[in-house]
Amino acid sequence: MFSYTHRMTHRVYMNFMLRGDTWFCQFLLSDLKTPLPQTFTFADFEKVREMAKRGGAEWTSADRQTLEYAFTQGRGAVWLKLTDEQMERLR
Repeated sequence: MFSYTHRMTHRVYMNFMLRGDTWFCQFLLSDLKTPLPQTFTFADFEKVREMAKRGGAEWTSADRQTLEYAFTQGRGAVWLKLTDEQMERLR
């Protein structure tokens, strides 16, 4: 028999927008109605990109292009696949 640890993933929607010179990130559960209490603000869009990568966002060429387009528009969103530990940090 093999022993393994099953890690639950949580599907979370990360919405980000530029407010003045600050990027504001908020999170919704997969129902797209329930906000999570934790928010983040960043002075640099690179931090938003890094959060998306760490959060398990899809990272195909098309996904990167979509993220870059969102940057030029000053707003966008991405689906994340968070571990239990990451989810707890947002609660």
